[in-house]
Amino acid sequence: MTIAQILAKMIAYSGGNLHDINHLICVWTYAKTIGELEGLDQETQTTLEIAAITHDIACPLCRRKYGNTIGKHQEEEGAPLVRAFLSDTGLPEKQRERVAYLVGHHHTYTGVDGLDYQILLEADYIVNASENQYRRENLETFLSRVMKTDSGRQILHSVFQI
Repeated sequence: MTIAQILAKMIAYSGGNLHDINHLICVWTYAKTIGELEGLDQETQTTLEIAAITHDIACPLCRRKYGNTIGKHQEEEGAPLVRAFLSDTGLPEKQRERVAYLVGHHHTYTGVDGLDYQILLEADYIVNASENQYRRENLETFLSRVMKTDSGRQILHSVFQI
C-alpha cells in the first residue's frame, strides 16, 4: 500500500472526527517535511510518515474506554491497534513493528532511539502546541530540552515566531 492509501484508510478509520483527521494530516505534513529536510533515507522516511499518519490511532478507543486521550493511554493502546491496522498493507514486518514502536512511544521524550522517533515527537508537539495555544515558556522549554533537528527548530521558530 502507498502512503496515500494508508492515509485514506486512516481518514476512514477516524469515523468523520474532523479534529482527529486534521491533526493527523498536520502531524504527517510536518513529519514529512522535517524528515525530507533532514535527509532521511527512503525506508526511514516511509516509516516516519506511516507512524505520523497513525500515531493517534488509539484516540477513539481511549475516549470510549477512559474518557480521555492521555498520552500514556494512547501509547499503551496504540501499538496493538496499529499492528492490526497495518496487517493488510504489505509492509514488511520489521517496518510494521517499528511503526508500532513509534506509535507506542510518541508521548515519551526519553530514550529516543532514532531520527524517525525524534521527528515524530517534534511534529506532534508543533501541532499540539498550535491546537492548544501553548504558552511561549512551554515552547522554549521544549525547544531547549527536546527539539534536536535543525529543521524542526526552524519550523518551530517560523510557526510561533519565537
